[in-house]
Amino acid sequence: TTSIIPVDLNCLLFHLEWQLSKASRMKGDKAAVAHFRGLANQRKNLIRQYLWNEEVGYFMDFNFKKAEHTRHMTLAGAFPLFFGIANRDQAEKIKDVLMEQFLKEGGLVTTLNHSGQQWDAPNGWAPLQWMAVNGLLAYGYKEEAKEIMQRWLALNEKVFENIGKMMEKYNVEDLSLLSGGGEYETQDGFG
Repeated sequence: TTSIIPVDLNCLLFHLEWQLSKASRMKGDKAAVAHFRGLANQRKNLIRQYLWNEEVGYFMDFNFKKAEHTRHMTLAGAFPLFFGIANRDQAEKIKDVLMEQFLKEGGLVTTLNHSGQQWDAPNGWAPLQWMAVNGLLAYGYKEEAKEIMQRWLALNEKVFENIGKMMEKYNVEDLSLLSGGGEYETQDGFG
């Protein structure tokens, strides 16, 4: 992990830098505004330069020691939509990847990798659904966002009707199962 530049973390840092520039503007500190806005814009450009994988049309983590993208696609690739980092062409390609590869019967799968771990397929997690849906909405992809929402909410409602509680994660591929994999038993709540 020490050689990986992650998409989601860098998008979060971009957002923090941008928020610090806004707070500095409210304070009237022009030097701080310029400093943090400069950091945010630089990070945005570097995210587009190093984390965009044109071959697959998606943002992916980057191994800087190997100078190549990692081989696994994850929902972290949708974070640049949520934070307004993707350009229009990238947004269109991300939307296509989400709808063609990540969207399953019950919503978006967290990764395309079936490792048996909780953050991989077949599981979906509420915060990542929310980020992807709101990212799609920010770029005007209302129908696609609505489709994801309807599938995710239908699964959540079905599980709640059957067991009387929300879960931390859901199996979005096989709607007859709750979820599985990971280092601990599936937890109640979070859904």
